[in-house]
Amino acid sequence: MSTPPLPATLSHALAAAQTLGLDRLDAQLLLLHVLGRPDSDRGWLLAHDGDSLPGEAADRFRALSLRRAAGEPLAYLVGSKEFYGLQLQIDGRVLVPRPDTETLVDWALETLSAPAMPASARILDLGTGSGAIALALKKTRPALALTAVDASAAALAVASGNAGRLGLDVQFIEGSWLSNVSGHFHLIVSNPPYVASDDEHLAALKHEPQSALAAGPDGLDDIRTIVAQAPAHLHAQGWLLLEHGYDQAEAVRELLVRQGFGEVQSRADLAGIARCSGGCWPG
Repeated sequence: MSTPPLPATLSHALAAAQTLGLDRLDAQLLLLHVLGRPDSDRGWLLAHDGDSLPGEAADRFRALSLRRAAGEPLAYLVGSKEFYGLQLQIDGRVLVPRPDTETLVDWALETLSAPAMPASARILDLGTGSGAIALALKKTRPALALTAVDASAAALAVASGNAGRLGLDVQFIEGSWLSNVSGHFHLIVSNPPYVASDDEHLAALKHEPQSALAAGPDGLDDIRTIVAQAPAHLHAQGWLLLEHGYDQAEAVRELLVRQGFGEVQSRADLAGIARCSGGCWPG
């Protein structure tokens, strides 16, 4: 009578995932997810690499590893993503928040620190997706009055769910950019779609909602709309801040200048790439 094979160990499981093409960090985070342990327990994995992995967990881990190897974002597989210190629940209804977008949040907070800005300034986040920008601003400055807009009801369900779990008061509006928005704001921020519709990189992003990525032949269609609509909803000396592609800063600054914005400038991400541009509306 043959002896049944020994259960796979955590070390074996990680090695198998890496043979599928996963990098070590992704494999570790998926394994921790399957085991019901927090992301911070990577050290625990090292200390227990000889522990056996139960069959059901092994099957789940392999299934998730195959999906990750096929390009599905890690955040969709584990159901969450950290952004600006907040743990957001994420799924295929919204884009995965990127570290680049923290540059936009930093700039927004700096703008809100100006003496002329009231503590309870009204802020509008256009194309909120998971709610990342609006929730990061509200968490950092609780007195702010945050409104977040998205054309996707499915995305708003994700964003409002995140707001509820985090206990952050944000008003959500369904609509295309500023079409359903009323009133004036001290600051409008947006991370809109900015990828050209024929960009070859879209294929690598096939798991994420394409409507939140592509914006016409040059990727600037939605930014043009926002720049044109924003002045009617900005207080005098209010700011419009936009995230954009790595090679679009000059074009976005030109759009802002032509629309009549002043103090037009760009901000670079940690890699030194200009990823955000904005300007002040003179009123």
